[in-house]
Amino acid sequence: MATFSPETLKRGLSPASGRVVAASLLALTALGLLIVVVMMVARTNDARDAALAQEQRSYDIMMLTRSLDASLARSEAALGRYVVNADRRTGTVYYDEWRRAATHLRALEKLVGRRKVQGPLVVELRNLLAAREKELAAAAAFANVGKGWYAIGMYNRAAESPNVAAIDRVLEHISANERQRLGQRAEATIASADRAKRFTTLLSVLGIVLTGLAILLGWLAASEAVQRASADQMAEEEGDRAAQLEAAVAARTRELSSANEKLREETETRARAEAQLAQAQKMEAVGKLTGGIAHDFNNMLAVVVGGLDLARRKLAQRSGDVSTYLDGAMEGADRAAALTRRLLSFARAEPLLPDAVQPSKLVTGMNVLLDRTLGERITVRVDVGRARWPIWADAHQLENAILNLAVNARDAMEGAGRLDISAEDVAIGTDDPGGLAPGDYVRIDVADTGCGMPPQVIERAFEPFFTTKPVGKGTGLGLSQIFGFVRQSHGDVRVASTVGQGTTISLFLPRYHGAAGERPAQEGATIIKPQFGPLSILLVEDDPRVQASTRAGLVELGHSVRACASGDEALEILATGSGFDLMLTDVMMPGMTGPELVSRISRDYPHIAVLFVTGYVGEAGQTEDFTGHEVLRKPFTIAGLGNAITHAIDRRGNPTASQAA
Repeated sequence: MATFSPETLKRGLSPASGRVVAASLLALTALGLLIVVVMMVARTNDARDAALAQEQRSYDIMMLTRSLDASLARSEAALGRYVVNADRRTGTVYYDEWRRAATHLRALEKLVGRRKVQGPLVVELRNLLAAREKELAAAAAFANVGKGWYAIGMYNRAAESPNVAAIDRVLEHISANERQRLGQRAEATIASADRAKRFTTLLSVLGIVLTGLAILLGWLAASEAVQRASADQMAEEEGDRAAQLEAAVAARTRELSSANEKLREETETRARAEAQLAQAQKMEAVGKLTGGIAHDFNNMLAVVVGGLDLARRKLAQRSGDVSTYLDGAMEGADRAAALTRRLLSFARAEPLLPDAVQPSKLVTGMNVLLDRTLGERITVRVDVGRARWPIWADAHQLENAILNLAVNARDAMEGAGRLDISAEDVAIGTDDPGGLAPGDYVRIDVADTGCGMPPQVIERAFEPFFTTKPVGKGTGLGLSQIFGFVRQSHGDVRVASTVGQGTTISLFLPRYHGAAGERPAQEGATIIKPQFGPLSILLVEDDPRVQASTRAGLVELGHSVRACASGDEALEILATGSGFDLMLTDVMMPGMTGPELVSRISRDYPHIAVLFVTGYVGEAGQTEDFTGHEVLRKPFTIAGLGNAITHAIDRRGNPTASQAA
C-alpha cells in the first residue's frame, strides 16, 4: 500500500495516487458497508427463523385444539354406546379417549404457557373439562353397575349441559386467536424475507464493487471471492430452507385434511348413536312412568280384590244379585291387575322368576289353552322337534308372551286362518345383523296368515301404547311387554312381515347349559290343601289398608297373625323370642326393603319360611334377591294367598314336623 510523506501531501496528490487513495477509501467504505449488510442479513434471518418458529407453534396449538375436540367427541360417542349396550370394551374406549383428551390439554398448556390472551382460555378449558368429566362419570358409573336406564338418563342430562357449548366456544376462541396470530406472523415472515432479499441484492452489488476494486487492489480480490462464495452458500441454504418449509406446510395440510375427514366420520357415527339412544330413552322413560303408577295402583287393587273376595265369602248365602255384582267387580279388578302386570313387565320392574325350561314341552303344553283362546276357526300347528336345548327364563312370562302373540295373530287374521308355532335351536355368530351377542339360542317363531304390517308400523311395533286395533280392543302394551321380558332375559325380538301375506315374530332366548326342570303353575281359585296346621305368621306391610286386608285373609285361612309396618319393627318383634313359622313381607317399604329384611334374618332365623308380596319392585331388589323364596304378586285372592303360603312352607319343610322332632 502506498505511503505519503508530508512533502508529497503539500505538493498535492498525483492522479495515480489520488486514484489509489480513492480506491482505498472506497474499498474501506465498501468493506464497512459489507459488514453492516452481513449483520443486517443475520438479524433478518434470525427474525425470519423466529417468525417461522412462532408459525409452527400456532400450527401445533391449532392441531391440539382439533385433536382435543375429536377425542372429546369420540369419548362421548363411546359413552353413548356403552350406556346402551353395556359392553365393557366400549366403556374402555370412553376412558381411553378421555385420557387422550387430557394428554392433549397438557400439551396445549405447555405450548400456550402464560400468554395474556390464550393462558386464561386454557385455564377455563381445564375447568370446563373437569366439570364435564364429572357429568359423564355419573352416567359411566351407572352403566358399570348394570343400571342402564339410569345411565342413559344421566347421559341425556349430560348431553344437555351448558358445558358442551362452553367447551366448543373456548376451543374456537383459542383456534381463532391462533389463526389471527398466524396471519400476523405470516406477514412478519414475508416482510423478513423481503428485507433479506433486498439485503442480498445490496450484498451482491457490493460484491461487484469489491470485484472491480480488486483489479486496483489485489488484496481486495481474495476478500471479494470469499464474500461471493459466502453469499452463494447463504443463498443455497435459504433455497433449501424454503423447500423444507414448503414440504412441512404441505405435510401439515395433509394432516389437517385427514383430521377433518375423521372428524366428519365421528360426527356421523355420533348422530347415528344419538338416534338409537333417543329411541332407548323414550322406551325407558315410559317404563319408569308406568312403574311408578303401577305401585300405588297395585296397592289399591290388593285392597279391592282382598275385600271383595272376603265379602263374597261372607255373602255367599245371600241374594244372587249381590254375588253377580261382586263377580263383576272381581272381573274388573282382575282386568286392572292384568293391565298393571303388563305395565310392570314393560318397565322391567316386575321380578322375573327364571328357571330351567324346556321350550318344546312348554309350547306343546299350551295346545289346549291356545285352542280354547283362539277358537275353532284358527288352525294351530306346532313344530318343536328341532328344539332340544333348555333355556333359563320365567315360564309364566314366556307363556304369556306366546299367548299374547297368538291373540295378536288371531286379530290380524280376523278370527280365521292358520297359526304356526315352532321352536328351533340356532347358533348366532359374530356377524349377526341384529347385533345379538354370539352364542347358542332357542328361537320361538309365531307366524300367522293375517294382514301383515307395513314398514312404518313395524318400526313402532314395540312402542308402548301404540296399537292399530280399534278403541277398546287393545292397550298397545302387548308387544312392549314381550320386548321387556325378552330383553330382561338377555334375548331379542325380531319381526318379519309382508302386507297381505302375514307376520312372523321370533323370540331369541339364550341357551341354558344345564338340566331343564319344571316350575309348578300358579293355581287359580282352588286352594291347595296344606299338609300342616295353623301357622304363626309375621306380616310386614307399610300400607295400613293392604295390611288390614292381608291380615283378614290370613285369619280367614285359620292362621294367627302379628303385623308391623317396617323392617325395623319386624326385627324388634323377632328379638323378643316370639316363634314364627312364616314371615310375609312387602318388597317396597320405606327404610329397609323386603329383600334387605330377609337378608338380615336368614342367618339368625333359618327356620322361618319367607313369602314376598309385591306390586312393584323398582330398586328394592333384583331377580337374584328372590331366588329360593316364594313371590306372590299383588293383587291376590284368598286362594292365591293360601297357595303361596303352601309353596313357601314346602320350600323350607313342614314346621310342625320340625317342632315335633
